[in-house]
Amino acid sequence: MKKKLYKAPLNVEFCTKCVISNQRPSSTVEFKNKKDTKKQFISFKNSICSACRYNEIKNKIINWKDRESSLYALLEKFRSKNGEYDVIVPGSGGKDSAFTAHILKYKYNMNPLTVTWAPHLYTEIGWKNFNNWMHIGGLDNVLFTPNGKLHRYLTKISFLNLLHPFLPFILGQRQIGPKFAKLYKVKLVIYGENQAEYGNNINENKNPEMKKDFFSSDFINTKNVLIGGESIKKILNSNKQFKIADFQSYLPMVSDFSTNIEVHYLGYYLKWDPQECFYYASNNTGFEPNTERTEGTYSKYSSIDDKIDPFHYYTTYIKYGLGRASYDAAQEIRNGKITRQEGVNLVKKYDNEFPKKYFKDFLNYIDIKEEIFWKTINKFRPEHLWFKKGNTWKIKNEVK
Repeated sequence: MKKKLYKAPLNVEFCTKCVISNQRPSSTVEFKNKKDTKKQFISFKNSICSACRYNEIKNKIINWKDRESSLYALLEKFRSKNGEYDVIVPGSGGKDSAFTAHILKYKYNMNPLTVTWAPHLYTEIGWKNFNNWMHIGGLDNVLFTPNGKLHRYLTKISFLNLLHPFLPFILGQRQIGPKFAKLYKVKLVIYGENQAEYGNNINENKNPEMKKDFFSSDFINTKNVLIGGESIKKILNSNKQFKIADFQSYLPMVSDFSTNIEVHYLGYYLKWDPQECFYYASNNTGFEPNTERTEGTYSKYSSIDDKIDPFHYYTTYIKYGLGRASYDAAQEIRNGKITRQEGVNLVKKYDNEFPKKYFKDFLNYIDIKEEIFWKTINKFRPEHLWFKKGNTWKIKNEVK
């Protein structure tokens, strides 16, 4: 069952340039009409992962002056002539979205409307940074908070069925930009970096636009759509408190929703560096790092706005043997911030750290007992990654 669920390579291989292994999922179809979930995994060539191979292209081949010229041309095409909003920027006010929205407004003279799909549970620093985004960064924002009862339920079943508690958030975050573009009659949406940069199919980086099947679809019967491993029909049958209308914020728009809305990645046009985004956001939007290291990693400024976020990375560690420190270290090695050996040491020290700070909040949020939490965690440990010694689970393969 576990092999069928993950379809990951059974022989674990680590990239010789960074610290990512061939277990990293590169893309996931989160819901389909059919009862299957297809996963693909990062590709390796001569022991080097696709993210590191793209990094070579990014640093040595791409002409970033030409790319910025293309950005100017794109923005001029959509620039408002009468002061109306001319670009939607989805985000939380974290370092990446803060950088994206601010630079579009103050360097490229666009008039962005930022839109936010609310975190499950705001952290104190996350709420502060969100407000600083507007009050110090000088931006307009719409905060969208989904139906709390449904969101908690979908988070719960996503954890129990898929060990993926962040799935409902990801679905909403992906849809909110294009949906608000349609609502405000704005024809351009710009996200930050393309996730393909970190290990999806390397050819995806050649496309400046998000694939439309990420935010539009052609469902014949909405009730057959799967969210969290269960069909909407099943959820409605077992929970009379929900109605089909409650699910609309999670679902893609129909495929013919509006062919003139374009969704682009700023990272295609500007050389993306998360740490440089942090410096820019700190200087221009009042973004502040946390006062303490994030559990599971060594950084203080990445994905710090949601109390549920640490459990997204912890469950990733359980399923794929790659935790938050692995992801942070891999991109910082590629961007020349740390050496590979430093990255290896950081991964060994922090990757397996359990996020205990918000553990009770997480259990209360999805309404389960600690016993069920650990039973679910252990059920999803792939046999080729984990073994049990006494009462302790240990990972079989560590980066070297």
